Amino acid sequence: MMNMTPVVKQLLIINIIFFIGSQLVPVSYEYLAMFFPENPNFRGWQPITHMFMHGGIMHIAFNMFALVSFGSALEHFWGGKKFLFFYISCGLGSALLHTAVNYYFFEDTISTLTANGFNKADIMNLLSQGKIDTRWQDLVGEVKFQGFTSAYIGTVVGASGAIYGLLTAFAFMFPNAELALLFIPVPIKAKYFVPGLLLIDLFLGVKGTSLFGGGGTGIAHFAHVGGAIAGFLMMLYWKKNQFNNNRWN
Repeated sequence: MMNMTPVVKQLLIINIIFFIGSQLVPVSYEYLAMFFPENPNFRGWQPITHMFMHGGIMHIAFNMFALVSFGSALEHFWGGKKFLFFYISCGLGSALLHTAVNYYFFEDTISTLTANGFNKADIMNLLSQGKIDTRWQDLVGEVKFQGFTSAYIGTVVGASGAIYGLLTAFAFMFPNAELALLFIPVPIKAKYFVPGLLLIDLFLGVKGTSLFGGGGTGIAHFAHVGGAIAGFLMMLYWKKNQFNNNRWN
């Protein structure tokens, strides 16, 4: 493993501080985790702060291990400023796709309910009070109902989206590097390993679980996809335009 680089070290420390702080002051989740934009608990800083919050030991342990392992290699070649820009951008891309997908399913359910005689203002008023109308589930079905309520009530935490961006960049830069996991002991080249990992995680997420923790509730696995897409698009842009590393120094 490459020696830990400066920005990676700082990110590691910040994540640990946030994690310990959230355990000591649980109410911090109400301010630092990311809520659905129509939820009264949503704050403008949450798309940033949520990526430093984690839901448990295993969640932060995997993310920080990946940050140190892959992030140090990328920072070594890019420099600190470019690496930090990439990391934060992937985290924001993760939040954007997760919110967009949640918004689609939320509004789709609202449309179904209003078409069946419910008033949107009344629906939002009940949800803001932490209440539901059991008739909603009868109209839209259990799966759609759970997605609807978790989109509004649920929170998203974790660096997973940014981490998937790092994984994507690593595979882009070092496609033939061999990687392995404990449950996949055979080394696999990064150009196959990372897309395969993302597909497995997405499949499990659609089934209601996630390979390395969902980072929240509801359909948070799309946050992983968002981070990977953001990372891939930036890598394509930088390669196409022969990005000048010196501008970050």
